[in-house]
Amino acid sequence: MKYLLSLTLAITLLSCGAQNQQSTDGNYSNVSNEEAKEMMSSNADLQIIDVRTDGEVAQGIIEGAVQMDISKPNFEKELETLDKSKPVLVYCAAGGRSKTAQNIMKEKGFESVANLTHGYSGWK
Repeated sequence: MKYLLSLTLAITLLSCGAQNQQSTDGNYSNVSNEEAKEMMSSNADLQIIDVRTDGEVAQGIIEGAVQMDISKPNFEKELETLDKSKPVLVYCAAGGRSKTAQNIMKEKGFESVANLTHGYSGWK
């Protein structure tokens, strides 16, 4: 059990690095703050997901976002509450964990998921 927790923590810390490069893989893209704000203003169906921890969310959250902590074991079950046909904007602190979440959503059949490149730390 200790090994599993250590491995999970190590993976989470490694994935916290910011995604510096803008990239697009069909409907799975990295977006800037400006692009995210445009998505938010132009798409009423946009689902905004914050994958940070409770402690991080206590520091602030993007308006309209729903927290789904990627480090919790029920994360993938929480994803089932979302509409896979509607676009998703996902973010974390710096872009790493949200990129991981984006990849999970892609595997689960979500049609369009945008990752906020520099996360909440770049949003402020």
